[in-house]
Amino acid sequence: MRVLFIHYEDDHYSREKPLEGFERMQFGISYISSLLKKEGHETKLAVPTRESDDVVEEHIREFDPGLICFTSVYSVIDYISELASRVKRRHPDLFLVIGGAQATLRPDDCLESAFDAVCVGEGEYAVLELVEQLESGRQPGKIPNLYIKHGTQIERNEPRPFMEDIDGLPFPDREMWVPWLANPLSRPSILAGRGCPFQCTYCCNHALGRIADGKYVRLRSPRNIVDEILSIKRVLPLMEEAYLEVETLGANREWAMRLCGKLEQMNAEFEVPVRFGANLRVTPNTDYEELFSALKASNFRFVNIGLESGSERIRRDVLARNYSNQDIVDAVRTARKHGLEVGIYNLIGIPGETRKDFRETIRLNRICQPDWFLLSVFFPYPGTKLHDTCQELGLLDGSIDPDLERRRPVLNQPGFSKRQIGRRYTWSHFLFYAGHQPLRGILEMVFLTKLHSSPRMLLLRRAFTKRFSPYKQFE
Repeated sequence: MRVLFIHYEDDHYSREKPLEGFERMQFGISYISSLLKKEGHETKLAVPTRESDDVVEEHIREFDPGLICFTSVYSVIDYISELASRVKRRHPDLFLVIGGAQATLRPDDCLESAFDAVCVGEGEYAVLELVEQLESGRQPGKIPNLYIKHGTQIERNEPRPFMEDIDGLPFPDREMWVPWLANPLSRPSILAGRGCPFQCTYCCNHALGRIADGKYVRLRSPRNIVDEILSIKRVLPLMEEAYLEVETLGANREWAMRLCGKLEQMNAEFEVPVRFGANLRVTPNTDYEELFSALKASNFRFVNIGLESGSERIRRDVLARNYSNQDIVDAVRTARKHGLEVGIYNLIGIPGETRKDFRETIRLNRICQPDWFLLSVFFPYPGTKLHDTCQELGLLDGSIDPDLERRRPVLNQPGFSKRQIGRRYTWSHFLFYAGHQPLRGILEMVFLTKLHSSPRMLLLRRAFTKRFSPYKQFE
């Protein structure tokens, strides 16, 4: 059977090439696609934008799929639902299924739209069963993880346990993304594990981990990860760097050390070794000497560390992240001692945060002087504990506008207004680096931040990108 996947890109790079590089690749549909291909089915990807949603109709006409798989997060579900409704009106016999975080957390909302089925949880084998039933001419039914419409009735099937052997899956389908990439030679990301052991209140992992039986946090074997890197290297022999996507590299120290050993052995065979980066969650009173030494030996270039807030009160009482500011400073110093670059993730506009709390975030970034940082504006995603907190505190004014999520304030708090949050977000590079880096470079970054957080300026950026893209040789 032919299966068409739909991935909508809101913040697209350009109309023709919506995704700048492989780090924008969505893993869920990539793994489903690779499993379907392994079982003899054909797959294709369409990446519509608000400027080019006609590409979906073009792919339906040219590819003639028997099934269309959509994926969605909260911020794009309205658009995806509208798109599915248009597809269903034009092609009423086409079977439409949706998966992803939004479908898993709010399946009934999705069933109110044009979708014939909703995938709740991991989708690889649920979609494979659905394809096999559709191909045989059967009316789909009794497929674990799927809620299926039968006229006005909904068949709610039980979830299958979380997949234990994630090594058994074929490597994700990267080929399907290449036509949509502005830079097909960009750094790939490799999913090193699934699930997260922590319970941060702004994240939905705590809810996703309860949807099925079995172990939610799973790590791929170091050998399997190395095999995937080698498979990419055969296709992209000039690959210089890969990002290991895992909730935190340090959660299982024994696994991380074995992974470093395997990566070091692999790199010994290359004339130009592959560099790596990964995310690290700092934990209290932890000595990172051994781990960072192993990361350097296996050619890690950097680690990203989640500070989130410099206020220990906000981290402890609001975010459920229990480590001290000194723990962060010590981890950064140890990383630098071993020659690792450090990026720091920050949040602003957190429920209960005041201007004084954010001054602590500024202070800690000025102490650490990260090689780069990411400052995101807090967004109250439904399904998270902090969304419920925002409702209880009366901080949500009706529906939440997802436009420019995490780049535009949505909470108007007594001690920290939207205007104040927005100004600090725009000027964050100045606040963090003034006196430490050249002023011209800082002001350029302030301008770029403003460019990315204003709807009108975003249109200007896209027009500029279309004309002066550095990746024109790939078009």
